[in-house]
Amino acid sequence: MGGFVGFITEAGFMGWVILITGVVSFALVAERAKALYISYGIDADQFMNKIQNLILAKKIDEAIVVCNQMDKKPMAKAFKTILEKADRDDETIFQSHDIALNEAVPLYTRRLHYLSMLANVATQLGLLGTIYGLILSFQAVAQADPATKQQLLATGISVSLYTTALGLAVAIPAMVAYSFLFARQNELLEQLQEKCGKLTEILTGSHIPTLNRTNIFPDAPVKVSSTGAPPSPNTKVS
Repeated sequence: MGGFVGFITEAGFMGWVILITGVVSFALVAERAKALYISYGIDADQFMNKIQNLILAKKIDEAIVVCNQMDKKPMAKAFKTILEKADRDDETIFQSHDIALNEAVPLYTRRLHYLSMLANVATQLGLLGTIYGLILSFQAVAQADPATKQQLLATGISVSLYTTALGLAVAIPAMVAYSFLFARQNELLEQLQEKCGKLTEILTGSHIPTLNRTNIFPDAPVKVSSTGAPPSPNTKVS
């Protein structure tokens, strides 16, 4: 621990700024990892099959209850928004689909872009510390008296190297974490769009008219029986 504090102390003021950036980055990684891998995680295929079976069984109310029990999951919340309009016309169902996506997508994407920004900031702070250390070194060479020149030169070089190392130590893990979290975010967004689209298709396609002779052959001429009456809808097609 003392070595770590000494490392930060050697880096100077810029080292403490980079350390604060690293702490904020770590907190953001922890929060987003918990949200994307635990809080928002769901077996999308199993959930979709369960809701689909309830819809086909005409149990829309039960499907809404299932979604309501998982309202912390963005996908379940989006399904609930769509299912609440299941008895409306197709245009309303499509509108509820768009509303559900607009509400759910920000839950996946919130705050993650700050992690990329913090990684870049840590790199730039390390570069700034490098330049500051070099300035101290050149000042020591140009202005300091021979008795203190060596000490001031060493101080400037140490500030330069320590801040560079500390900036990279924060930026590299942050960028790696960002890559994994960004991939997970895209995976969940693809699942959300796919399953919500499938749900909308099921609901809009469930309005199927009763199939009879007129539906199957709407343009077929109607044969009149010998009694003068048209055949019933259940009459077999010859």
